[in-house]
Amino acid sequence: MTIHNDAKLSYEKWHAELAVDEEASTPWHDLVKQHIDLKRDLADRRILEMACGRGGFAVWLAQNEARPSVVVAADFAQSAVAMGKRFAESRGADAAEWNVGDITRTPYPSDTFDTIFCCETIEHVPFPRSALAELARILKPGGRLFLTTPNYFGIYGLYRIYLRLMGKPYTEEGQPINHPLILPRTLNWVRKSGLKVTTLDGVGHYLLFPGVVPKRLTLFDKVRVLTRWSGLHSLIIAVKPQAAP
Repeated sequence: MTIHNDAKLSYEKWHAELAVDEEASTPWHDLVKQHIDLKRDLADRRILEMACGRGGFAVWLAQNEARPSVVVAADFAQSAVAMGKRFAESRGADAAEWNVGDITRTPYPSDTFDTIFCCETIEHVPFPRSALAELARILKPGGRLFLTTPNYFGIYGLYRIYLRLMGKPYTEEGQPINHPLILPRTLNWVRKSGLKVTTLDGVGHYLLFPGVVPKRLTLFDKVRVLTRWSGLHSLIIAVKPQAAP
């Protein structure tokens, strides 16, 4: 269950044409940062960022004041890993290690990582549930998975339906695989992977008009207890249960 060669070539080209997000300031990274417990999730921990892209967030983790033991940054696109490694070297992020690998079949032993971050990824692989099962396998008992995905349980979902009815394709910034995930479904998949969901959050409500850049309605983010289910940028935090004695 490896990613198809055509998609891999597309992603290699896609990453090579983009810049490093040096400040790791995307809406999903900002959301993750709000929920990180420095002592529990980072300090002296063995961390994996799976599908690290061009490395901005991995470098942020490696240089965090909490001092992780090691940050392993992995992506199946060699171009992304190469860019991330160069960026880490330019910032002196010595705690980061860089690997090329497939999220559905990683080289890591079971129960390897204390914390795993996987942002905006499973919607872009052929078999999202296999990806989640693999992340659950390599997470240590008691460790936490931070998973972000787009959530089409809102206005963007209606927009995708509209485009389909009009016979127009929808892509997330030109990526070749774009599963239309909705938060309830993703939540169910995480639970079926054997992980216990502890936190659910979501932000990102937008005003959409044809031919106009979407306008973010930040007011909705201030009442997330009511709006988290419909935010475009969703976060699930799940813990791997301790093994029975």
